[in-house]
Amino acid sequence: MIKVLAFLWLLGSLVPVASADDSAVDKQFIQLYQQEWGFRLREFPQLAANSGVDDYANQLKHVSIEDQLRRYRYWQNTLRQLDKIDCQQLSRENCINYRIFQRQLINFSNDYETRLYLFPFNSDWAWYIDWAMLPEGRFNRTDDYRNYLAKLDKLPDVNREYLQLLRLALKEGMTQPQAILKGRDQAISSHIVTEPTESVFYKPFNAKKPVFFADKEWHALQQRAKILINRNVVPAYTELLEFMHKEYYPGARKELAATALPGGEKLYRAQIYKYATVDMSPKEIHQLGLSEVKRIRTDMDAVIKATGFKGSFADFLQFLRTDEQFYAKSAHQLLAEASYFAKVIDGKLPEYFGKLPRQPYGIAPVPEAIAPFFTTGRYVGGAFEDGKAGYYWVNTHNLKQRPMYTLPALTLHEAAPGHHLQAALALELDEQPAFRRSDYISAYGEGWALYAEKLGVEMGIYETPYQEFGRLTYEMWRACRLVIDTGIHAFGWSRQQAIDYLAGNTALALHNVETEVDRYISWPGQALSYKLGEYTIWQLRTKAEETLAAKFSLRDFHDFILGLGSVPLDVLIDEFDYWLQRQSPKP
Repeated sequence: MIKVLAFLWLLGSLVPVASADDSAVDKQFIQLYQQEWGFRLREFPQLAANSGVDDYANQLKHVSIEDQLRRYRYWQNTLRQLDKIDCQQLSRENCINYRIFQRQLINFSNDYETRLYLFPFNSDWAWYIDWAMLPEGRFNRTDDYRNYLAKLDKLPDVNREYLQLLRLALKEGMTQPQAILKGRDQAISSHIVTEPTESVFYKPFNAKKPVFFADKEWHALQQRAKILINRNVVPAYTELLEFMHKEYYPGARKELAATALPGGEKLYRAQIYKYATVDMSPKEIHQLGLSEVKRIRTDMDAVIKATGFKGSFADFLQFLRTDEQFYAKSAHQLLAEASYFAKVIDGKLPEYFGKLPRQPYGIAPVPEAIAPFFTTGRYVGGAFEDGKAGYYWVNTHNLKQRPMYTLPALTLHEAAPGHHLQAALALELDEQPAFRRSDYISAYGEGWALYAEKLGVEMGIYETPYQEFGRLTYEMWRACRLVIDTGIHAFGWSRQQAIDYLAGNTALALHNVETEVDRYISWPGQALSYKLGEYTIWQLRTKAEETLAAKFSLRDFHDFILGLGSVPLDVLIDEFDYWLQRQSPKP
């Protein structure tokens, strides 16, 4: 999975400008989305920074009710203007841009109308985790340090805006369920320190003095950082922790389903629209999930037979979860094993892709403060121009729950040819407007990454039957998500029912099973994107193979998919049909 709440792909600041060749309608559309993009950068300072715009680098995003309403009204007005433009009168590329832009505005509006802003955190991420990543940003100039300190100065006020939202959420019954809250305070309490130099927020000042600072100036900045951490950061996290313990946790709702919330039916359908980008009902998605679970189980049984294991399916899962041969003895060993597969995969890429990105990636452990409740792995984007590589995070917490036989699939998904390859190539699509390059459409991105896991079979990455079973257990995991997400949010499933279903169908470690189920509970709809996206990409590939026969080029197919950038599945299907016609022109 790629982290999209905190780490948008880092972009160049190039924005397409209307040319003399553009039609009047194209110029009208370009002007509209450029105006909206300027508004978006002002409203979301981190997006601006990630996009190479420094005008708001000393700001934090404000989240008050007034801020939410102002943004909603702006986007509604932009939608009304957009509705006056006929997509069919635009150039082909601008019609694609139109469809993606319109979908973004609809999603922004839906988030307001369904009051999703009352959920500023889930079991996986939160604004206070986002803030703890600020020290990992760019520190190449004197202004970078001063802007960072300006953010720390504003942090308490914005934190109180979040607390006001959460108090309103308690009043309206729009909270996260109590079932997913246990232990989540660790990501808050870890920032309550007695010595400011021990805080992660002091990290930029623990490094060697940059050459562009005089000794006196550097010392003054260090002292300022210590003051702000003591006066602002630690008290803000202390206030937040007290609020969570005394108000939010006791007052949180007991029900799990998104559909049990006020306006919950609309909220869940809006989340399906946002993440899965498909016109499918929860029932249709649930049934597809059941069908995929059944198909994958047949493949799993064949692999178990190939290992020579004697016993039931449940016995085999227990064997995988408990036998020491499958688990690393140290974090270094786990990271080394992931690094081995990363380099094996890198050597295979030119056979399957005609275009490879300039940006490299590294491998690192999931940060300690969030690792206990974090997923198995994650891709975090970088900024090539700023000397920042992308990173493939591997969770080294609780090694007995991190089987090594799943590392090939995890590496294919999070690094290459999955998230890193896709994200790094997207950075190079300079001809696309910024609103498009900054977007991360989960059905496309996560669908591609899951496709990459299966592509690893053709690439010869899986070296043992156990690793192949690891791949299948990951595919089964994503198929189970279709059943569990809809089961919880549309069909009344309990947390234990979801845990039992996932544990009974996959070899995921039980700690991971619980972490995953809590994620589905607290982040409705997002988990649907993986399998639905992958399912679509395989359907398109099969159609291309059958249509083109001997003329089919897998490298060309992959380059076409990744060359689009992040697009909704309906756009992907339409553009695929157009690409296929050009590959095999009819008389």
